[in-house]
Amino acid sequence: MKSFVPCAIHTCQPLHCLAARHQQKTFWNMAAIDSLPEPLLLKIMSYVPPEELVYICRPVCQQWKELVDGLNLKSHSEGLPKERQDATAGDWDEFYFCTSEKKNLIKNPCGEEEFNFWELTDNSGNGWKVEDLPGDSGKPFPDQKTQKYFVTSFEWCRKTQLINLVSEGLDPEQLDNLQPAIILKDWYAGRHDSGFFYELHAELLSEDMSVIQEYKSDVIEVPQWSDAEWKEISKTFTSYGPGVRYVRFTHGGKDAQFWGGWYGARITNSAIIVEQ
Repeated sequence: MKSFVPCAIHTCQPLHCLAARHQQKTFWNMAAIDSLPEPLLLKIMSYVPPEELVYICRPVCQQWKELVDGLNLKSHSEGLPKERQDATAGDWDEFYFCTSEKKNLIKNPCGEEEFNFWELTDNSGNGWKVEDLPGDSGKPFPDQKTQKYFVTSFEWCRKTQLINLVSEGLDPEQLDNLQPAIILKDWYAGRHDSGFFYELHAELLSEDMSVIQEYKSDVIEVPQWSDAEWKEISKTFTSYGPGVRYVRFTHGGKDAQFWGGWYGARITNSAIIVEQ
């Protein structure tokens, strides 16, 4: 019995026609994906390993980048079981991502543990002190969960914290290749009846502690009889190049009246956040 061989003229098409059809098919597939609501996209992403989310999905487009940036990848595999077909998109979305918070790498940012984890590099005048909010002649902090602050004296008081990014769980390869944004935040205020000075200094350091990038704020002067409101200062490091392994965070201040006691800059809620 003769075997049947399909005729080439019926099965083959010019290469440019095949390429055009493939390109059109790819376009319509992407259009269909882009038209999906975000909760459904998040559902699909729940089946993708975290490493592929970062290296493959994140660069696709701005929308996917923002979705992946909002994920809590460390708890990605601990969410709703895949067999739970009855779970709604809203349940899944909330469980996986919406309640997750970015990790603050600063330890003891508000003085709840006195000066643990901080190195007091300058402790002049009457030195550093921890006080309860709002403090004398002060204002409440915007976030009521913050109950304490550090306060400076009549000479410069500075303290620093050195953060080892690799020890905090960040992958050296991702730090070098993706160079995720490193965000610094700090809050400062003073008494209504006393002026003060405040400054922030941050350094991105290599394995051998060489400075790769740094930021130093101006010395901020707030006059006496100000509104005593809390103000935020922030700095975002991007495109800093390979080799970053540490962040050194230093801040400080003093009062402007040269009064004995603790009438200088008040500081709380310091933060270092790496966008992943």
